[in-house]
Amino acid sequence: MKIYRVGGAVRDQLLGLPVQDQDWLVVGATPQQMLALGFKPVGRDFPVFLHPKTHEEYALARTERKRAPGYKGFEVHASPEVTLEQDLARRDLTINAIAEDETGQLIDPFGGQQDLQQRILRHVGPAFEEDPVRLLRVARFAARFKHPFHFRVAPETLQLMRHMVQHGEVDALVPERVWQELARGLWEAHPEEMFLVLDQCGALERLLPELAPWWRLNAPAALASLAVATAQGFPLDVRLSSWLCALLQDAPQAGQPLIESLSKRLRLPNEIADLARLTCERCHEVTHSLQGDAEEIMTLLERLDAIRRPARFENLLSAHACYLSQDIHSPYIDQDQSIHARLRLALQAALEIPAAEIARASPDPKEIPERIREARLTAIRQQLPPPPS
Repeated sequence: MKIYRVGGAVRDQLLGLPVQDQDWLVVGATPQQMLALGFKPVGRDFPVFLHPKTHEEYALARTERKRAPGYKGFEVHASPEVTLEQDLARRDLTINAIAEDETGQLIDPFGGQQDLQQRILRHVGPAFEEDPVRLLRVARFAARFKHPFHFRVAPETLQLMRHMVQHGEVDALVPERVWQELARGLWEAHPEEMFLVLDQCGALERLLPELAPWWRLNAPAALASLAVATAQGFPLDVRLSSWLCALLQDAPQAGQPLIESLSKRLRLPNEIADLARLTCERCHEVTHSLQGDAEEIMTLLERLDAIRRPARFENLLSAHACYLSQDIHSPYIDQDQSIHARLRLALQAALEIPAAEIARASPDPKEIPERIREARLTAIRQQLPPPPS
């Protein structure tokens, strides 16, 4: 039995990055031997075990053979006879196919160290095209290592990815897995690079067909908006909403059914789909609220359900600010802070009125909603500065 450290831990250490998770590969062992040493089995599709003390994952060396279309159509073979090189050969990229033995010596049969030095994302071998998830992983790694390393996808790898798209391999991905990988990519340092790589290989149109016409129109604006949201450290729902808002900026009315279709097909989490829909549907109203009076702003707050859901309202303002910031020629670019400050001030004034006291003092229960609304409107008028001329 021999144990090697493999994958991302080796790659990140060679890049001088903090190592988050350790992955270990066990060559020459059986499941029974692992159990006898106190390891706990956790793998469903192939033998993976948790170390009894560190709880890190230890996987038995294995090979894979494609038996059916899609990313689940694999036959896995794990046995003591599988060599280290055979296991590394099934991995996606050369930079992820480097192993380190117990003495610290690197085993690198596919040139991963050279590709790290040259900043290249290159597939290990032809088996890459058997798993369409790898196409998404390459795009995600491009997003992760865009800065400061400036990795690029090898031309032959990009060509292979195009081949996968053209031959329908990417169509076998289930929607939930597509969203899972896209969500992980949106959390990377430069998620805009993920969309560029997916577009370069032709996968974006197949994965997000609802958005294809708008991507051709507004891709630069959408990427710029997403870059701003990422740089600000905004959460996932704000990042996606800012990207979609800029992408669909020419179609506020069409945006809602498009996002409904996308959300249903990819099974987006409700809170993410909700913010994306609302941001795209109301972005123009938010933009022009800078010139609105108290009544118009109160109506907008009601449409946005801001009084009941102030946290979502704040996320919407963040997504909208990213949308505005991508257009340096916008007449609102120097006033976007005024727009959002104005709306925040109005919401705060509305939230501070004593709604419960007004309800108790109302002689007719049917009048309570209108009395509360009038009190909020009065508070907004008192607090809100006049619209800028």
